[in-house]
Amino acid sequence: MSLFTGSGVAILTPFLPNGEIDWDAYGKLVDFHLQHKTDAIIVTGTTGESVTLTDEEQIKLLQFTLERVDKKVPVIAGTGSNDTAHTIHLSRAAEAVGADGLLVVTPYYNKSNRQGMFLHFASIADSVNIPIILYHVPGRTGVELTVDQVVELSQHPNINGIKDATGDLAFTQAVIENTHPDFAVYSGNDDNIYDVMAIGGQGVISVLANVAPEETHNIVQLYNDGKEAESQALHQSLAGLIESLFLEVNPIPVKYLAHLLGHCHNAYRLPLFEPSDLVKERLVNEAENLSQYIIE
Repeated sequence: MSLFTGSGVAILTPFLPNGEIDWDAYGKLVDFHLQHKTDAIIVTGTTGESVTLTDEEQIKLLQFTLERVDKKVPVIAGTGSNDTAHTIHLSRAAEAVGADGLLVVTPYYNKSNRQGMFLHFASIADSVNIPIILYHVPGRTGVELTVDQVVELSQHPNINGIKDATGDLAFTQAVIENTHPDFAVYSGNDDNIYDVMAIGGQGVISVLANVAPEETHNIVQLYNDGKEAESQALHQSLAGLIESLFLEVNPIPVKYLAHLLGHCHNAYRLPLFEPSDLVKERLVNEAENLSQYIIE
């Protein structure tokens, strides 16, 4: 059974200008998603700048989210790394504080051969008793899973689904067709939410949802309600906004746009830094279009 259907937000981690986590802003962000139809919250993913968070900060963010959400929607922890032992440590810690599931990225940089990749995920899945969503994002990791590898991993009782950020719909469709019906496939790219739904996906793990949560939820909900044309039209209407969120590396643009909407400071941890003036100008225009989400 899938952890969720719909729009799971890969939630931002707001920082204060001094680089510390802004807990007040983060609490308001979580409340914002509960109020605007987000179906699941994914904490400490790439969009949450997990690689510059300490282990202690990651678990504290997860605990804070779980308490604030109070079981209204699933809370999923990003615990993946390129170190299997470290990933197991974080995954067990996330399970211990009550995470509903885990998002685990393919091991990057040091990469692996086929057997090592299988053992990486199998070892993590063996170490916990909560569902795991594989995170396949070769554009960031330099690692590609094959359909056969995903099918093999899907046989593990704790491996529940995949966030597919390949942008390759042939790959996505092959995964859907060759895995069991309870294996959930989520779009990992906001520009192909509708397309993934049309071939049998469960929804999206989204950057877009940080700034347009109801619209992102509605793309999936309309499709599931049999209103395919309305779902597609809504998705197409957001194409310009989606494009703007990836003019620079994620999460720089979405965090700046969230800042313009009043959700957080324009603050990052190096090596990330604020966007160029040209991108800022584009995002200012997008903020005007999202005036219903501006927090004064």
